[in-house]
Amino acid sequence: MDNPLINYLQLFTPLPEEDKVLLTDAFEPHSFKEGEALFRGGAICREMFFICKGVLRILASNAKGAEVTHYFLSENTFCTILNSFNNNVPAEETIEAACGTEVLVIAKTRLLSLYNKITYLQALVNQITQQKLLDKIQTRNAYLGQDALTRYRLFMMRQPDIALRVPLKDVASYLEITPQSLSRIRKKV
Repeated sequence: MDNPLINYLQLFTPLPEEDKVLLTDAFEPHSFKEGEALFRGGAICREMFFICKGVLRILASNAKGAEVTHYFLSENTFCTILNSFNNNVPAEETIEAACGTEVLVIAKTRLLSLYNKITYLQALVNQITQQKLLDKIQTRNAYLGQDALTRYRLFMMRQPDIALRVPLKDVASYLEITPQSLSRIRKKV
C-alpha cells in the first residue's frame, strides 16, 4: 500500500514497519472539493492535515469582511493553524481546499498519543513544520515592497504549480491585488 505520508517521512528517517502501521492507522484519509472548508476560523483547530494531493489555502477576513489568502500549501506538507493547534486558542484563519484535495487527517489527541508511541516523531514533525514556516516567511517577504507586476512574476517563479491549480481570484487575494488588476497583469506577461 502506497502511503504519501510514509513516503514523505522516510525522506528524513527510515521508519520501522511497526511505526508505519501505527502512522497509517492514526491518519484518516479525506477528500475535499474546491472551496470546501477543512477548518473554519472562530474555533480551536484540533486537527492536523497532511496534503497528499491538491492545494489548501489559509485565509482570513480583513476589516472590510473580504477574504484574504495568507498562503497556499500543496502536496507533502503538514497543515494546521499552528498557534490554535498548539495553544488551544481560537483561530481567525480558515483552512480551505483551493482545488480538489486529498488529505490525511489526525486529531491532536491522537497525534499526542502517537508521539508517545513513536518517540522520534514529535521532533521530526516539529523540524518539518519549522522549516515550512521559514519557507513561508521567506516567500511572503519576497513580495514585500514589490509592485503588483513584480509580485505576480515572483509568484509564477516560486509557486508555478499553485498558479495552475487554484482560482485566479484566490491568486489575486494572495498577491493583494484585485482580480481585474491580475487579469491586466496576465495580459502583459
